[in-house]
Amino acid sequence: MIAQPHQLNAVGDPADQRSVTAPDQRVIPEATVARLATYLRALIGLGEHGVATVSSESLATEAGVNSAKLRKDLSYLGSYGVRGVGYEVSVLTEQLHKTLGLHQNRAVALIGLGHLGQALAGYAGFASRGFRISALIDSHPALVGTRLRGLTVQHVDCLDEVVQRENIAIAVVAVPAAAAQDVCDKLVAAGVTSILNFAPTVLNVPPHVDVRKVDLAAELQILSFHDHRKAGRADCAPATAESIAADSAPAAPVPTDSISKVAVAR
Repeated sequence: MIAQPHQLNAVGDPADQRSVTAPDQRVIPEATVARLATYLRALIGLGEHGVATVSSESLATEAGVNSAKLRKDLSYLGSYGVRGVGYEVSVLTEQLHKTLGLHQNRAVALIGLGHLGQALAGYAGFASRGFRISALIDSHPALVGTRLRGLTVQHVDCLDEVVQRENIAIAVVAVPAAAAQDVCDKLVAAGVTSILNFAPTVLNVPPHVDVRKVDLAAELQILSFHDHRKAGRADCAPATAESIAADSAPAAPVPTDSISKVAVAR
């Protein structure tokens, strides 16, 4: 099976309409799962500011969706809120943690320690969201065996051993495109079934493996398209009353003495 790239925008409509099964066996559309992560981020922010309850309208605004879609998404959790009160921030946060499987810290392996990989290794946001970088892996002799962020960089040939020893649940692939499929195959062989792919290529994986693709260049190209369209609309902006009046004004008469001078010059 070819893992299709998913959109980066968590609140947009994905290219496919697959569903996933929650831990309690409820079937949740994949597009909803993506938005649940966005709702959780908004709820955590509200909780940090001491907000105890939040209306669906306010939470929808924080998450960048409309309130009707938010209420439908949250109905998959069995949580409809209280009319006139809204949602309890702490309760809904806990529900989302359980649904997304974040009630336990998940061990993550990061493969590829170039500029992007090292930046990801240093990102503090993973720990606060229920993930810990438990293994750093590369193949470059200058990196293998060195210490980074408190971890020793392991060689990619030791991938199977590292996955088993650290109980890796998710792998982040940040290697060049040419090496990505080989790394992916090694991860699948080691038993990893969830992969976040930063390499600019599509990975071939078995049906039981989930791949999320993050293509930063593609996202910039999409923004470039929208920026280009906005620039085009500006060039084709409708004429204003002032510009119409200016274009319609008669040309200023040319002085007769100027015409005579031109004739003499000829």
